[in-house]
Parts: sequence; structure tokens; C-alpha cells
Amino acid sequence: MTLPLHDMTSQPATPYLGLAPFLRMSIAGTDLQPIGQEMLARAGNDAEDANLWMNLSILLQCLGQRDLGLAIQAQALALKRIYHLAASEQPAKLRLLMLMVPGDLAANTPLECLLENGDIDLDLYYVTPGAPLALPLPEHDALIVAMSESDENHALLRSLEQALADWPKPVINAPSHIPAVGRDVASALLQNVPGLLMPPTLRASRVELQDMATGVAHLSALFEGCDFPIILRPVGSQAGRDLAKIEGPEDIARYLSRVHEADFYLSRFIDYSGKDRYFRKMRVALIDGKPFACHMAVSVNWMIHYVNAGMYEEAWKRAEEVSFMDHFADFAQRHQVALDAIAQRTQLDYLFIDCAETQDGQLLVFEIDHAMVVHAMDLEDQFPYKQTHMLKVKNAFRDYLIRLTAGSPNDQPERGATT
Repeated sequence: MTLPLHDMTSQPATPYLGLAPFLRMSIAGTDLQPIGQEMLARAGNDAEDANLWMNLSILLQCLGQRDLGLAIQAQALALKRIYHLAASEQPAKLRLLMLMVPGDLAANTPLECLLENGDIDLDLYYVTPGAPLALPLPEHDALIVAMSESDENHALLRSLEQALADWPKPVINAPSHIPAVGRDVASALLQNVPGLLMPPTLRASRVELQDMATGVAHLSALFEGCDFPIILRPVGSQAGRDLAKIEGPEDIARYLSRVHEADFYLSRFIDYSGKDRYFRKMRVALIDGKPFACHMAVSVNWMIHYVNAGMYEEAWKRAEEVSFMDHFADFAQRHQVALDAIAQRTQLDYLFIDCAETQDGQLLVFEIDHAMVVHAMDLEDQFPYKQTHMLKVKNAFRDYLIRLTAGSPNDQPERGATT
């Protein structure tokens, strides 16, 4: 894919590109370094081009240069806080306003990846702490709260609750519901659902973990009913960063020697391997309460990431993913009670579930979140089936937007209501 870098120099303003084209090139193995160098050279000649700076920030983060990318993002946001991403198909069917927060690629819902090459205009509004909607808002047909759940965002989400209480347009993923995806909150929320297993998650301080490591305290005293092995991760970490399986107190000491955060999530480890000892993790979308398959990864390791599970290298794994996606209706029917409970208890309109099936047939939920990346960017010669199934997800969200904006927001049916 070629970015309009040279063409942009002759235009009065650089178009904002969003994450999608950079992610697509990254997946395809394109060398982003020369593109970044060209963009940086052009940015040096036009310090006021906010779109160019924001594009450069995204590219640098795709290259793994997070801190530099965030510094450049701050420079872009100092110039302006609203970015327009025009739909590929014009005229656009509707215009969706996304409320965003500054941060890395995991800080907000990356809708541009799902809606790529579609007919929905996106406006990204980076809210201001203290006065989140201080700037005049662009005209829009619906609004989505795109900011992720985090300790840092809780106060901002509370302030948005009042601001959006009587919003004249439909609001997707209302701010009051976003905290439901927090790992500890979600695990409490999803207890006592038939056929659903999400082990309770506890927040543990570094001091508490150090006491366990030295024998001053015991795991069972801190977390009743929990025993080793456990899994640990820092609060706020994403994509498996510093996620580890801990077999005993001595492992906690080794873990803390290399991970320096102050607060952690702790939960019981569940062996979800199949009879062949492989692990299978699925990503499922819930759009307006209805489930859709996004992907399945197969790995010999319990900590699965799609990009390093061998899905690109091993055809038999892709064949399993094809079967999962082609027969997803069977999966959804098996776990209907669990999936319905997740939709009803979170009350989120656009949500994703990373999950597996346990050896006794339960739906094992690892995480629920509205800010996960879903896309159809994998190479078609390797993943021809992805286009069909991801189009279902894209169309489901598009159709939901159209239904939602067809009438008065006060007349929208409740989830699950018969229309």
C-alpha cells in the first residue's frame, strides 16, 4: 500500500490517515522506516501541520518507538484536538464522533481499522481533562466513547457522564459503562453465570506481593480460595506486557526484580489446553449484544498472541481457524447464556471478548474490552476466509449505526427488545 506522502506536499493540508494504513503496511512487512524519515523531514519544514505530526506519531508507535511517538502526539494535540478521517466512499452514509484521550495505540478504540474502505466519516475529538468538551464539537450523527478503561481515565469518564446525560444524538458505549471492562470489575461482574468462567481478579500492591515472596504473608490470606499457580500483570498493561505465570513465592521475587510497577492484577491460572495440549484463544465481537467471530489462534503456549502463535507459518492452524469461523454459530449457541450475560451485565454496545473453551466446556473469559483491534488486513493468499467473516463484523457495526441514527435517540429500543 502506498501512502499519499508526495501528493500531500502539493495540497493545502495533509490528510489525517489514522492507524489503519500503517497497520496494514506493518502486517504486510513493509519497511516503515523510509516513510517515517520522509514524514519527519517534511514535518521539520512545517511545524504547524498537526495532521502530519499525528500521522508521524502513529507510524513511530508502529515501529515500537512509543515514547517518541507520544511526544510527537503531544505536539500535534497542542496544535489541534479534532482530527477528521474521511470515509473512502463518498458521500458518507453518516458521521461518527469519537471521544478520545491522548495515549498510545491501546488508549482508544481503533474503529478506523474495522471501518477501513467504508462509508462512515470519523471525527476524533481528543477530550481535555477538567473540561472534556470544551471545544465546539463537529456535527455528527452519533457519538462513541472510544477512550479505554484505566485508572487515569476514571475521573474523565465521570465528568463525561453528566455532559452526555441528555445528549441530542445517540451515544455508543456510554461513559458510565466503560469501567465494566476493568479486569477486577469484569471478573466480579461476570461471576455466577452458568457456563461462564472468569476467575476472580484481585488488585495487589507491590508491598503485598513482596510479603508473599518473603513468606511474611500467604496467598490464601490475601486471596481466599486461590492457590498457585497464578498469573500476574501490572495494572494498566495490555497485549501481554509483563504477564507471567507464577508457580510459587520464589517466582514472585524473580518477577518483581524485573517488573517495577506499583500495582498488579492477580488471578488463578486455568489450564485451558485441549487433549492435544495445544491452547486455543478466540476473539469474539459483541455488537448490540450479538456475537461475531473475529479470530482464533492456536499455540503450544498458554499466553497466546495471534502474531506469534504460528498462524502465519502453519497451515493446519489456519484450517482450525477456518473451521471455528465457518461454524461460529455452533460456538455461539453453546455459549449463548454466557454471551448474553456479558452483553447484559456490561451494557456496552461495542465490545470484544478474548476467551477459550475449558476442558469441561465452559466459556473461559480472559478479558473483555471495547478498545481491541479487529481488522481484515491479513494477506488474502494466506487468509482468504478473513475477508468474508470480518465483513460480517464490519457490516454488523455499520448496520447498528444506521439503525441507531434512523430515528430519535430517545426512541431507540433497549438491547434485546423486540422491534
